[in-house]
Parts: sequence; structure tokens; C-alpha cells
Amino acid sequence: MSAEGLIDLLSRIFDFTFFTINQTPITLSSVLAFIFIFLAFLWLSRILTRLIGSRVFSRMHIDEGTRYNLERIINYIIGVIGAIVAFQFIGIDLSGLAVIFGLLSVGIGFGLQNVTSNFVAGLILLFERPIKVGDRVTVGDTEGDVTAINMRSTTIRSVDNISIIVPNSEFISERVINWSYGDKKVRINVDIGVSYNSDLETVLRCLREVANEEERVLRIPTPEVHLMEFGDSSWNLKLRCWIADPKEHRTIRSAINCAIVQKFRENAVEIPYPQRDLHVRSSISIPLAESDEKNRN
Repeated sequence: MSAEGLIDLLSRIFDFTFFTINQTPITLSSVLAFIFIFLAFLWLSRILTRLIGSRVFSRMHIDEGTRYNLERIINYIIGVIGAIVAFQFIGIDLSGLAVIFGLLSVGIGFGLQNVTSNFVAGLILLFERPIKVGDRVTVGDTEGDVTAINMRSTTIRSVDNISIIVPNSEFISERVINWSYGDKKVRINVDIGVSYNSDLETVLRCLREVANEEERVLRIPTPEVHLMEFGDSSWNLKLRCWIADPKEHRTIRSAINCAIVQKFRENAVEIPYPQRDLHVRSSISIPLAESDEKNRN
């Protein structure tokens, strides 16, 4: 095949009309041009967000969650602009596409309800910011840190270093515990039971010393010790103290428990075993009926 024949064949291939939208033919060349322009805008959005993040947001000392939200918003805006420019570049009027998308939305809306709800919920998460990247959250029985908020789902890295993908709609419709929302200080409560034979003043002093000796426990607000109730075999007390980083509540609670055991041993404070009283009654004779006596004989 000659060069002229090859060029003619390629021109026919690239000019082949797949379909027509609003009197605009959609050819292979127009599809490739649309894809190229759209991908160019996506590449441009990544470059711009990196430059803005490194040269602008870093100097403004913006927290990680706000910085992530702004970068995602910039990506979405540039992506929408890229799609509009790509459509206009190939000669497609967006008003005609609006009619087509409106008709398609009726047909596929029922099948994409979950996708749409998750997308809208993702926008709510980005703008309203009930959670943000870096927050420690608890969803159901899962506790972890938010690492990414995407269009459809949010990624949470659990305390076991497992990435869990949670649909965005769950953060809007379900109950979510955000340990880092607003003020990051959280209070931890440690329940302790001590024997009635222990000296109460010694117990209170030991618990206060444990809280004050733990470096990660805040001094303001002051740690508190309360005698909550008189149990079956123990005084039930509660040590309440505040910590600055909610991500460490498990390790700090464990450290406090270990320190309590050590402190009680040093001061002869007894942590009682659960006790149960068993009362045994003496047996009594039950008179037999006359018919039963005859049967026995």
C-alpha cells in the first residue's frame, strides 16, 4: 500500500462517525481529542494542587484536614472545567448534552442511587467537615484514622493498620464518633474495685499519685477520683483524667492500669476477687403419702 493510500485509510478511520449529538458528528478523532484534553486537565490539576500545597498551604500553616479538602475541591473544579472545555473543543453544545443526560438520569437513577448518595455525602463531608483527614473516628466497631475522603467512599486505617473502605453515606446517616472533632482533649475513665479492708484515704492517695505520675495525663483539668458505689465485695471507684491526644487513649489507659496494680501492691491495697456466698441448708424429712408406703411394702 502506498503512502497516499495509507493516509487515506487513516483519515477514513479517524473521520468515521459513530453517532450524532445535536447535529454534531462524533468521530474517532473527536473522541481521542476529548480524552486527550480531559486527561491534560487532570494532569494539570495534579501539578497545580502539588504546587499550591507545597508553596502556599505550607506557608499558611493550614492543618492536614483543611489542606486535603482544599486540594480535592481544586481537583474537582479543574476536572469540571476540563470536561466543559473538551466538549466545546470538539464542537458539542452542552445544552444538547443536558437533555440527553436528563433522559439517561431517569433510566439509570434507580440503579445508581447508592453511588449518587455516596457522592453527595462525600461533598457534604468536604464542605461541612464533620470529619477530616487525620481525625480519629469510630464507625460501628471500627476505630481508626481517616486517611482519604474520595468521591464515593472514605478510607479509614484501623489501629491494626488495616485499611477499611466505608461508604460516605454512612458518615451522614449513621452514628459516628469523632475523637478529634473541635477540642482534641478527651477524658478517660478507669474503674477500680478495692477491698473493704483497705484504707480509703490510702486508696484515694494512690490513685491521685498514679494520675499525676503519668506524663501524658493533663494537669488541667485536674484528675479526679470518685467513690461511685458500694459493691458486693468492694468499693467501686472511678479515676477520671484528661489526655491531649485521643489516639493514645488505649495505651494511656493500659499504662494507668499497670501503674495502679504496682501502686496498690506497694501500699498493701487489695483488689478483691469476685465473691459468692453459698448457703447450704440441712435436709428435712418429707412425709410419704399412705399409698406410697403401701407400694414400698
